[in-house]
Amino acid sequence: MSVNVRIPTPLRKLTDGADEVAIEAVNVGEMIEKLEAAHAGMKERLCDDAGEIRRFVNVYVNDEDVRFLDGRSTALKEGDEVSIVPAIAGGR
Repeated sequence: MSVNVRIPTPLRKLTDGADEVAIEAVNVGEMIEKLEAAHAGMKERLCDDAGEIRRFVNVYVNDEDVRFLDGRSTALKEGDEVSIVPAIAGGR
């Protein structure tokens, strides 16, 4: 099943400038693996050494944060919209 993955500006250099890519995957973990296969360097920016999504990277499936769903095991279905959003901190 194909899902649309929205790519944030800092990662678009890995997708040749594409702001969205289509990926065939059944869950978020497989989506990350297939993103890496198609766009080398993506996984190391999204995941830590243990393979978990980095705490400063937010992944949403249809506007739902996967941290409050099933994390990397969050199921995907045809036509889902996945957004990768790097956390932004501010302050002085």
